[in-house]
Amino acid sequence: MSTDETGRETVEIPKGVTLTLDGRTLHAKGKLGTVVRPFPADALSLSVHGTAVALELRLPSHRRRSQALLRTWAAHVVNIAGGLTQGVEARLKVVAAHFPMKVQVRGEELLIENFLGEKHPRSTHLVPGTKANVEGEIVTISGYDLEQVGQSAANVERATRIRDYDPRVFQDGIYLIERAHLKEAA
Repeated sequence: MSTDETGRETVEIPKGVTLTLDGRTLHAKGKLGTVVRPFPADALSLSVHGTAVALELRLPSHRRRSQALLRTWAAHVVNIAGGLTQGVEARLKVVAAHFPMKVQVRGEELLIENFLGEKHPRSTHLVPGTKANVEGEIVTISGYDLEQVGQSAANVERATRIRDYDPRVFQDGIYLIERAHLKEAA
């Protein structure tokens, strides 16, 4: 990414990713899938030039909030393009101090059995476009969209939220240990 003082940002797009703008919607297509994201067309303009994307502010560029908006959307474009070429993953850890939990994936949902000795299993839906893998006490959520993977990880964490118990004593649950990030190039 490169920024100049006039309120423009240029982002290099990896080979194999195509970006198009349809009204206020940004469409990105890569080898792993397709991402569609609403784009604030009234504050920013986007143009694609070969392997580079140029973002330009339509607000006064000397304001701090304007620059923050510009850099935020540049980071979104980088994350979208990176996710479509490398993939995204987040890791969570199963902590079972009082009762042994059984965590498994069934289709589009993650099933958590015997959480705090409960008779009925807890479950959470995975956001479409994400997959979960359970290996021992580590749950790995992967996909191609950073926001979808992050939301799935948050849904899993929220499913094991403890109520009516002292959290200093009952620390059972599934907790995020690595935020959603682009996978390393293999």
